[in-house]
Amino acid sequence: MKMGIIGLGNMGAAMAHGLLDNDIETFLYDRNKDKRDAFKLKEAARVVESEVDVVKGADAIILAVKPYAYEALIETIKDEVKDKIIISITSAFDLKKLEECLPNKKLMMALPNTPAKILNSMTGICPGKNISEEEVSEIRKILSSFGETELVEEKNIKIYEAVSGCMPAYVYMYIEAAADAAVSYGMKRDMAYRVISQAVAGSAKMVRESGIHPGELKDQVTTPGGTTIKGVKSLEKDGFRSAIINAVDSIMNK
Repeated sequence: MKMGIIGLGNMGAAMAHGLLDNDIETFLYDRNKDKRDAFKLKEAARVVESEVDVVKGADAIILAVKPYAYEALIETIKDEVKDKIIISITSAFDLKKLEECLPNKKLMMALPNTPAKILNSMTGICPGKNISEEEVSEIRKILSSFGETELVEEKNIKIYEAVSGCMPAYVYMYIEAAADAAVSYGMKRDMAYRVISQAVAGSAKMVRESGIHPGELKDQVTTPGGTTIKGVKSLEKDGFRSAIINAVDSIMNK
């Protein structure tokens, strides 16, 4: 299957690198010539001169533009869509909106997050009604070139984006705050970032690989009368859990 990406901003470029590094033939277009030219030396890249050229060349096309630009883009390419697969990467332009613009076409949502830049995305896949299981399987395999994928029901798309797409920002805030605290007690900032980011990565891996409930893993670290339980107590007092839940609520109630 030949892929296409229209829009080579942060997310579009990240996905493009993942596909091209795995030798997946990919048609690319961005209105910014410099962004297009950045991919010309990639062997599997097919850098073209218009949005329509991407649709003509590819079997599945990722629309990696800002949500406000979707309708105009679809209007530009709709006559060439035919039996191609069109993929939205934002819940702001979901399957319902895609269907309104492209009735009876093969449509899909694929919601990556920014770690796609280092081939470590968590991408939620939500196929439309006209896509076969074989096509979904092939798309999942292709998108796994820049991380992991998860099938998501349409009703859960928004909450998926709230906890996966937005999660990197929350984690970066935690790392930055913890590093600020470490620096205030004399640790060099570059060391603080290394130590804390590895602690976060290792903790996440423990959750994934151990199969143990996060609460139980926390209890394993908090020995009676120890330093960790004092920190946990302070976080609870300051509403750490509530702050996270409220952040998700604010997205869902947008």
